[in-house]
Amino acid sequence: MTTPTPPTPGRRAGHRTQPSAPTHARVESILTPDDQPIPAGVSLWDSAPAGEPALPDPALASAIRDSLYDLIPLGALELDLIGTPEFVRLQGVKQLGFCYRVWPGATHTRFEHSLGVYYLMLRALRALRAGGQPIAADPTDLRTLLAAALLHDVGHYPFSHAIEELGYPITPHERVGRHLIEDGAIAPALTRHGLDPARVADLVDPPRDRPLPPSDALLIRLLSGPLDVDKLDYLPRDARACNVPYGGVDVTRLLGALRVQQTPAGPRLGVSDKGISPLNSLLHARQEMFDNVYWHHTNRAMMAMLLRAVQEALLAETLAPANLAGQDDAALLALLSRDEMPAGTRELVGALRMRQPYKVLLEVSWRAGRVFSQLDALFWDQAKRRRVETALAAALADALQTPVAPHDVLVDVPKPEKWEMEVPVSFAHPPLGMEPVMSWADATGLRPSDLGVYEQHQRRVRVVAREQVRDAAGGSAEAILRPMLERIPAL
Repeated sequence: MTTPTPPTPGRRAGHRTQPSAPTHARVESILTPDDQPIPAGVSLWDSAPAGEPALPDPALASAIRDSLYDLIPLGALELDLIGTPEFVRLQGVKQLGFCYRVWPGATHTRFEHSLGVYYLMLRALRALRAGGQPIAADPTDLRTLLAAALLHDVGHYPFSHAIEELGYPITPHERVGRHLIEDGAIAPALTRHGLDPARVADLVDPPRDRPLPPSDALLIRLLSGPLDVDKLDYLPRDARACNVPYGGVDVTRLLGALRVQQTPAGPRLGVSDKGISPLNSLLHARQEMFDNVYWHHTNRAMMAMLLRAVQEALLAETLAPANLAGQDDAALLALLSRDEMPAGTRELVGALRMRQPYKVLLEVSWRAGRVFSQLDALFWDQAKRRRVETALAAALADALQTPVAPHDVLVDVPKPEKWEMEVPVSFAHPPLGMEPVMSWADATGLRPSDLGVYEQHQRRVRVVAREQVRDAAGGSAEAILRPMLERIPAL
């Protein structure tokens, strides 16, 4: 397979050359054929004005056909990156964890999501440049950002975010991504194309001890922020895969409204007043997807089962934290099914394989007051959560006079979400009473606390159990469990 060579700014590329290292061979089968001649006057690269950076062009060869965007253009750099073992692994990591057990179509992967984020980043940069916004004119700045967009999930663990909820000694996936970008097969691929792996890694895992370069500090908000392209891809992609009427966002209008605003704190990424409505729909689409998909009780129960299965293996020292990062979904379940794993781990994984999710014994809302607060705090203390689960199992065994294993009862605590809205809004012709540049809260009257209060009422903590235990408890679950829940501080 041949790939295009990017031209210098202001020059069209009408030829193709063999890349120095054809590391993309493993994914060749999903690429559109590029052995056809390129028609005259058509290139895979922009014919950029002098001083402007060249970017991949959504054209003929070296493209992947995507379910959302049709063709995603790829250059030599992108082809090399998606062919690395680290990136290919993402084809085996489902984007939505166990949601496919509820919505069978939700089998899309981190691989295609990462390509989508890269593509939307490309569109966002084009939109900013087309609008004459003051973004970097150095091609290296923008190609670094595009590489980071493509690689932003390369360190992700199998089955969505459940494993990371265990906390220490599990390394956050962003830090795993940094290690893979700087020390794996990705680093030489980046270096061959003139990019600094450490700089790309800084956009995936922002450093805490030093500032980013000005261009990166501005544009990283496109990768991580209230209007980032990550959300712009996963919300519609997840909604489509689940066939639910949520997650809709006017991506084209929102990207077209991107602006670089000058504020007292320096340049900030924001939107024009044309972006208020699509950004508002983005915020609410995210909440709707949490309510209806991400927090679905079956998906959450299976996530809790996986979390406890991994926790048991770690405690038994039959699994090392470092061994988790290189797995895909199938490989992790196979690893946790080995004979040397604890019985609890093997039983939980067997239930996951056979689609035997734990059932809800008790659902606890924010209005339960102290009980909810004590359960909610277990998200940050996984060792104590396990002690509480064991105590609840023992209480049920005693009350029902039937064997209940320590791992037969689990507590599912969804992670509290952040609802960031710090986006400046600009008005070319501000209405009377409005300023040329205003904060999101002042321009719309909406504050993060608005969505935060809604989430507070919608987010539930659930006690789930093996189906036989749930059936044995019947309508007496609350009466049995409530005294033990009152004792959580002492456990």
